[in-house]
Amino acid sequence: MNLANQILTEVKKAVVGKDEVLEKILMVILSKGHILLEDIPGVGKTTIAVAFSKAMSLETRRIQFTVDVLPSDVVGFTSIDHETGKLRLHPGAVFCNIFLADEINRTSSKTQAALLEVMEEGNITVDGYTQKAKDPFCVIATQNPFGSAGTQLLPESQLDRFMIRLSIGYPSLADEKNILKRKSERDPMLEVHAAASREDIIQMSKEVEQVYVHEDILDYIVALIDATRHHTSILQGASPRASISLMQLSKANAYLHDRDYVVPKDVQDIFFDVIGHRVIMGTSASETKDVLMGILHETKIKKSK
Repeated sequence: MNLANQILTEVKKAVVGKDEVLEKILMVILSKGHILLEDIPGVGKTTIAVAFSKAMSLETRRIQFTVDVLPSDVVGFTSIDHETGKLRLHPGAVFCNIFLADEINRTSSKTQAALLEVMEEGNITVDGYTQKAKDPFCVIATQNPFGSAGTQLLPESQLDRFMIRLSIGYPSLADEKNILKRKSERDPMLEVHAAASREDIIQMSKEVEQVYVHEDILDYIVALIDATRHHTSILQGASPRASISLMQLSKANAYLHDRDYVVPKDVQDIFFDVIGHRVIMGTSASETKDVLMGILHETKIKKSK
């Protein structure tokens, strides 16, 4: 069993019946991206984040976002050290490896924006003092579906910085019964043990970067993204950042399937999860998946001679 599968095996001790979601989350972490989990409360979003941090020996912190959470709670603040007379940094919650931003769409736009520099550039700036975020660093943000009390839409600029958007969904009846049985016996999180070290995760990320992408696959990715920009049902298509995310996650998908090269199915498996939150529909949002799956069906890979 390779290291990626060992990590997933440990996480599955605490998370029942969501294998595909867990695989995609691991892909994003190894691709140095960020994850948006959009779902109702109580389906296991926090459990997933904590289980991954334990299985990978990573430090995790969490903020429950509300309207009164300030940017300084996220990135930190400085104060005068009366003994030395120098500025002293008080680190915020993002000084960790996995940052769980719970219900991010309940807080103010100013606080949401405090995450942008860290997510995009890997830098944390506090009162003019800048330092690198920890390596690895991944934001797992959760949001309730828009329309829930106290929620507001995330700005497009912030949505685009999430490599992937996932929905966990309700468990099946059998899985929910299994959850109850596990909870009645012992806290499942106690069964999760470290399968990898921080150094292992850094090395795995380097190996993902080395996965080969043929010119034909690059052309295929570009064609898919371009199709979103010309579809009659889409007002605003996906950005070049979406192309990069699609390529990076395709590499991670190949890596998790023990390949050092990308095949079309690697792209197809994660296409909607990468693109769904990056397009603005002219029709109802409920049709987004149908439109994107239509693009995926109609766009053929062209093989070079």
